[in-house]
Amino acid sequence: MSREPDGLAELLPQWHRLRDAEGGEPLRALLAVIAEQVDLVRDGVEQSYEDWFVETAAPWVLPYLGDLVGYKPLPGYERVQAKGLEGEAGDADSRSRLAEALAPRRDVAATVANRRRKGTLALLEELAQEVAGWPSRAVEFSRLVSHQQPVKLYGTGTDAANARRLERGRLVDVREGAALDLAGGPFGAVAQSVNVRRSGSARTQGGYSPAGVGLFVWRLKPYRVTRAPAYCIDRARNLYTFSILGNDTPLVTKPVPEPSATHVATIDNVPAYIRRRQLADRLADYYGPGKSFTIRRDGQDEPVALSDIVVADLTDWRYRPGRGQVAVDPALGRIAFGSRSAPRQGVWVTYHYAFGDDTGGGEYPRERETPVAAKLYPVGPGQTYQRIMDAYNDWRTDRRAGRCGPEGIIEITHSGAYQEQLDFDLDPGDRLELRAAEGTRPVIRLLDWYSNRPDALNIRAQEDCEGDAPRIVLDGLLITGRGLNVTGPVGAVVVRHCTLIPGWSLEPQCEPHSPEEPSLVLDRTTACVSIERSILGTIEVIGDEVNHDPLPIHIRDSILDATGHDLPALSAPDCRHAHAVLHAHRTTVIGEVHTHAVEIAENSIFTGRMQVVRRGIGCVRFSYVPLLSRTPRRHRCQPDLVGRTNAQLVRPLFTSERYGTPAYGQLAAGCAEEIRRGAEDGSEMGAFHDLYQPQREDSLRARLAEYAPAGTDAGIIPVT
Repeated sequence: MSREPDGLAELLPQWHRLRDAEGGEPLRALLAVIAEQVDLVRDGVEQSYEDWFVETAAPWVLPYLGDLVGYKPLPGYERVQAKGLEGEAGDADSRSRLAEALAPRRDVAATVANRRRKGTLALLEELAQEVAGWPSRAVEFSRLVSHQQPVKLYGTGTDAANARRLERGRLVDVREGAALDLAGGPFGAVAQSVNVRRSGSARTQGGYSPAGVGLFVWRLKPYRVTRAPAYCIDRARNLYTFSILGNDTPLVTKPVPEPSATHVATIDNVPAYIRRRQLADRLADYYGPGKSFTIRRDGQDEPVALSDIVVADLTDWRYRPGRGQVAVDPALGRIAFGSRSAPRQGVWVTYHYAFGDDTGGGEYPRERETPVAAKLYPVGPGQTYQRIMDAYNDWRTDRRAGRCGPEGIIEITHSGAYQEQLDFDLDPGDRLELRAAEGTRPVIRLLDWYSNRPDALNIRAQEDCEGDAPRIVLDGLLITGRGLNVTGPVGAVVVRHCTLIPGWSLEPQCEPHSPEEPSLVLDRTTACVSIERSILGTIEVIGDEVNHDPLPIHIRDSILDATGHDLPALSAPDCRHAHAVLHAHRTTVIGEVHTHAVEIAENSIFTGRMQVVRRGIGCVRFSYVPLLSRTPRRHRCQPDLVGRTNAQLVRPLFTSERYGTPAYGQLAAGCAEEIRRGAEDGSEMGAFHDLYQPQREDSLRARLAEYAPAGTDAGIIPVT
């Protein structure tokens, strides 16, 4: 569009404009077209000047600027640029995110400066952050390889040759408990036996060799939970967990920025798990406002005093803190209060936990749009409403009285827990959104409220309603205790950045409490379901196959977890085929799928068998589908490409399959390359596709080969 469509017309004399207006302004229309082309030429000239600088150059110019300083593009970047950003919007967005992950702009800009620092450990850590986005710690293995100290022989050699290096390669001192606690990791100072395998081997990871350099990387991200209620395990003994779900969750360090570019990372600069001995030795560095975790009790603004905190092993809850003391176990995320000092009004905690990506309910930034005509109903401490249903009832009253439009937003403003029965009855044309405010993660606990009917979060529309079907959006919530139940002619149900606990709730060891119970029940409804960047359990469809079309279910960048590979993740009751059409994009499905049809399934993982009624429509592409599955046409899927003989070798392996554990849904290091790089663009299949872990790893290996110290072999060692 032209920035000044009438700019040229305004330059004409007045009498030309008057005559042109009498004739219907054809001259003005012609000059508007010419002005648009003039603006394009002007923009081109301005961009030509911007293309001289890396910070403002167009993406296609970056390889040419890099060639001037001998820059080598990262692996895969040429292929992304060759494809361009044409095609469908979803494909363009995916390629754009991939190009951003390869990060050529900042890499080109730092080429000259990096060459001046080539061979330094601090540079390797900086490359890991810039190229792969991973916090890291570089370790020179030659300083940790055990060796015998030289014996000084008088009269032979020099003092320098016979000098003993007591700080390098010495045997372990069993009296140094702190050093033993860190042994074998990136911060260990205990000597290791020689490992002759290459540190940079892509097949079998090497270890401590005289010429090796290890780059320890943390792939899991730290996520913050702010002033959330702790979960009381035992009221009689005053036992709590940091997690509101009652499961064990290890605490991680809140990373502190490094002071300078030449600084080598310490344990405070990475999102490492907090160890018991480490916390006991440096409690003041981890506990307190603005640090890794805090504990508040009885509604007090100030946290529990530092002098009252003791570090203990609460594995079996055997430790008993003294009077007035608060015992903390960072490895399990547990809290125990001393006798006669029980909290009377609750416990609130702020802490950090580890997870793979921005998926499910969390305090991370979320993209969302607020309609201008929507009316906001805030819920939380200090707000107009203290309960969700109070805000909903007022919105419904205002809506029917004509005091507001059809769009209403109920926004929860803090990371608290809400224990109330939620029933949303929607009228035609309603547009309701229940969402978490920016930087919060509210928890909705659905308890046993009634003995004679289910206690799910109910979304209903009247059967006899006419007109525009209602729509509801759930955004940024964590729902536990029960699932979601949708009935009636609802138009659309959108679940984004939410967690519906698989199995309803968790046991202390992250085992599901009710593994066979569904998280989402679509009971005789016409709703179009859209699930984006969420985690949920089984979807159960109860439909009228005679009078209604199959329900469309769209799942993107999410985990659908039935808590078992042989349990139904999508089905009708009694494991019958769901009257639904599945659209799955970059999704991990743990369990079986029994459905009417699959319109599209791409870059996804299905750990259980897929049984589809209508095989003549739809397509499954670049995905893993087990053998003996009945699917529509498949394109470049696994294990089809390797054959039945190698099918057992090519299957998805996860670091953890239990929700509540840090590495939940993450592909294990031993997973087959056909799965880790089996997506359409060479990334991994499943919910974490858009992290582009394989491309990041390849890019980092390329830079390590270029900037590692001379004569050394640098390798990448994942810590998480």
